Formats: sequence, structure tokens, C-alpha cells
Amino acid sequence: MKRTTPAILGLLVFPVLGSAQDFDNIQITTIPVTENIYVLQGSGGNIGVSIGDDGTFIVDDQYAPLTDKIVAAIAELTDHPVDFVVNSHFHYDHTDGNENFGRAGALIVAQDNSRRRMATDQVLSGSNRPQPAYAEVGLPKITFTESMSFHYNDNTIDIIHTGPGHTDGDAQVYFRDSNVIHTGDMFVRYGLPYIDHGNGGSLDGMIDALWTIAGLIDDNTIIIPGHGQLSTRTDLLEFRAMLVTISDRIKDGIARGLSVDQVIASNPARGYAEPAGSAGWVRTAYEAYR
Repeated sequence: MKRTTPAILGLLVFPVLGSAQDFDNIQITTIPVTENIYVLQGSGGNIGVSIGDDGTFIVDDQYAPLTDKIVAAIAELTDHPVDFVVNSHFHYDHTDGNENFGRAGALIVAQDNSRRRMATDQVLSGSNRPQPAYAEVGLPKITFTESMSFHYNDNTIDIIHTGPGHTDGDAQVYFRDSNVIHTGDMFVRYGLPYIDHGNGGSLDGMIDALWTIAGLIDDNTIIIPGHGQLSTRTDLLEFRAMLVTISDRIKDGIARGLSVDQVIASNPARGYAEPAGSAGWVRTAYEAYR
């Protein structure tokens, strides 16, 4: 199979948290990133795939009903089954396939807090969608606190926890030798990011983490975001600048004694999102800062 490195692509994938889906009609799309790294897109978070002589290493595994389709897409790239699954965080649209891959023999890797949350029943902020605990076979068998490294498929793969942001257990996966990073949902391409405040997420934490990530990479790094098209460091910094601007406007309103409704009426997300679509997001951020 001929493999090429693509230009930055424009497919937008928005996570529909808490809604039913017809998985029978979901197709898995394979996008080459480098000679041995790919992105799989279907429904849920972007799946990073590293193939090579050592085996197959993936980042996230989307929804359980899609596992067979994901495995079939990987089989088009390599004869090696999946050896390792790294969870970028605990949310079901990134981890629901864990039990299937665990039963097939893959070792699952995650940050300590993500394993703790996957081992117990959770409720996602905003949607109040329950996420039941996974069976033992779907839980991470390897965890870390701050960072760990793999030396796999001719890459040094650094897995890094940059602090609470999207959740309290986010992990970014940096394929150093290929200069590719999977950010999980710390960076996404669908607009204002979902921040799971009830499970350790933090707007300020996300802003800080994005600055840390920007310092790890360079202008030639290819970014696999948690959702959406392949991106660059410039895209990540623009995303961070958006969050800083909106955050500063909300904090300024609080400092001036404005109520949450008054801050929402001031439209702090102006220039980035429509008022009707950002009101709930602004309300949540306001309440977290109070």
C-alpha cells in the first residue's frame, strides 16, 4: 500500500455526548500522518495508530459497537493486532472500546486519575450522562502519574500528564521521532471545548496545559486533536488565545460585580461563538471562577 503524508485536512468531528447513535452507518476513515502513524475517524475521539515491527499501538478506541470496524481498518495497515491502547482520558467516546480490546489481549495505559474514574461510576458534567464503571478487563493495567515513555516502532513515545484541563486525568501522547502529538481533548477543533468541571476539569488548567504542550512541540509538529482535523502548533496557540480572551472577559465581569446573567449578556465569547451557543459554556465558566 502506498503511504503518503497529507496536507492538513478539513474533516470536522463533533462529540455528541449523551445522545444515541446509529453505529451501523458509521464508517471508519483512515488518514495517513507519517509513514507509520495514522488517524482513524469514525464516531468519538480521533484514534491515533502507530504500526511497525514492534506491533500496533493506538491512542483511544471510540465506542464499543465500532470495535470490529476499527480492527478491520487497522488490519488494512498491518498484520499485527493491537498490543497497547493509551486512553487520553476517561470519557466514553474515547474509551468505550476498552473492554473489547482488553479481551483481545491489548494492554491499556492511562493516567492514574483516569483509571480511578473508569473503575467507578461517573456522571459527566453538563449532560449529566452516567458513565458506568468498566469491567476489570477494560481497565488500564499500566498507569502513570506525571509521565512515562515507550520505545516502540522506532519512536520514543512520551505520554505526559500536563495537569487538570479537560478532566483531571488527561494524557498527551508525543511521538518524538515522528514529531506527531495526540493531544486528546485538551485541544479540539469544534469550537468552545467541553470542560468536565465535575471530574476535575478546569478552564485555567486547560489554558496552562496548552502552553506546556506548545513548549514541547515546534512549528513542524503534526497535531492529532481529540476531535477534528489534523492541526499545527499555530492552530493550538490560536485555540489557547481564544480561551484566554474569553476567560479574561469573564473574570473582568466578575471583578466588576456582574451577575452571571449580566456576564452572559455581555457576550464574552464574541468573535468566537454565537451567544445562543455559548451561554451555557459561559455560565459554567463563571460559576467555576466564583
